[in-house]
Amino acid sequence: MSNPHVLVVDDEADIRALIKDILTDESYGVTVAANATEARSARASDKFDLVLLDIWMPDTDGITLLREWSESGEPDCPVVIMSGHGTVDTAVEATRLGAFDFVEKPLSLAKLLRTVEAALESAGKQTGAARNLLPSLLAPVGRSQLMQGLRERVQQYARHDGSVLMSGESGTGRGAFARYMHGLSGRADEPLTTLSAASVTEGNFEEQLLGSEDDGEAIAGAFERASGGTLVIDELGDLSADAQRVLFGVLDSGSYTRIGGTTPIKVDCRVVATVVADYEARIEAGRLRRDLVSHLSELKLRIPPLREYAEDVPELLTYYVDKLVDSEGLTFRRFSVAAQNRLRNYPWPDNVRELKNLVRRLLLSGSSEDISLEEVEAEISSAAPVDEPLVKQDLLALPLREAREQFERAYLQQQLVLCGGKVGQLAKRVGMERTHLYRKLRSLGVDFKSVSGDE
Repeated sequence: MSNPHVLVVDDEADIRALIKDILTDESYGVTVAANATEARSARASDKFDLVLLDIWMPDTDGITLLREWSESGEPDCPVVIMSGHGTVDTAVEATRLGAFDFVEKPLSLAKLLRTVEAALESAGKQTGAARNLLPSLLAPVGRSQLMQGLRERVQQYARHDGSVLMSGESGTGRGAFARYMHGLSGRADEPLTTLSAASVTEGNFEEQLLGSEDDGEAIAGAFERASGGTLVIDELGDLSADAQRVLFGVLDSGSYTRIGGTTPIKVDCRVVATVVADYEARIEAGRLRRDLVSHLSELKLRIPPLREYAEDVPELLTYYVDKLVDSEGLTFRRFSVAAQNRLRNYPWPDNVRELKNLVRRLLLSGSSEDISLEEVEAEISSAAPVDEPLVKQDLLALPLREAREQFERAYLQQQLVLCGGKVGQLAKRVGMERTHLYRKLRSLGVDFKSVSGDE
């Protein structure tokens, strides 16, 4: 029996050569194609046992080529998608068209070989295998150690069925992590339902959560719509006290009854709730029930702000350029190295959401293929609001003197709070002579007397 024959379709010569060398060493027959035209020609003249297909190619993208083959009754062999990143729409479409799996770039040689072996073994029995593609393409973007660790944690949590409390700042992508977890879980084939606290009012919270029935006609609530799957409650702290009370009652009892109904219904969904990063302060202020948070905290996941993994910003920029070009038909543009470096040092107060919106504006506003540093500077805010924490302030947008004053003011204000307003302690903590420190505080407009009257 002859060795399996693999077709590698990728527009990057280095990638083609690397894959060919690896597979040839493993005794596979390998044919390479640099674009869709060469791939069509190769398939017309030869038969293949497996196709490794890149998504992003200059003439015809991989999904279009896969659709072309699918509509003509081909391919008659497994197809593995290769890409540095992908969109949800791309994942769904590739799965529908019969793609077997997804290999992420930069390529892991061990993962590539395992996937090739699994794909070849699956030939003729791919039912259910294609669903492996969706979680891979749903994976949040980032190769930093922080993001890799976070994805690993989500993968661990996906194997369990306990409720999850996801905390983080607005715009950090908590919803994306919830979708990723659902896609990896045993409930992936069941509904993923999101209930936004903003849509829940005093007048409708019971019906929104529990559903209703009247004269035999039932309207499903969030728990019922999510039955068998996952219910994501977005911004838990924005629910009213009464809504939190009803939600806690359902979770505590494990069942609910529709409004107007009499038959208890068992809760059959995993609950994931998102909360702000400082949710403990809301608990202390009485705006969030501690017992509800405790019930939802079987598993906890902190989604970090973008400034904590700034090394992933260039990859995120590329990801959103490709995604918006693909999903919204925007004109392709690339960020210059200078523009990328500037944005790596931008504090992103609204996190990934802000980055995506910035990319969209720049794709819409410019005409040249390269996005320059000047365009980026014109788009980002010249100064963060004065009441923002120091880590969220864009000091690089300020002249040196203003940036230094802003840093010193924020630094000394926070240190003064930590010292309980005692300037003597502050002087020792920051290593300054007390008289000089008093002058510095006054020149910066720091009102040390308002912190404490002890000195």
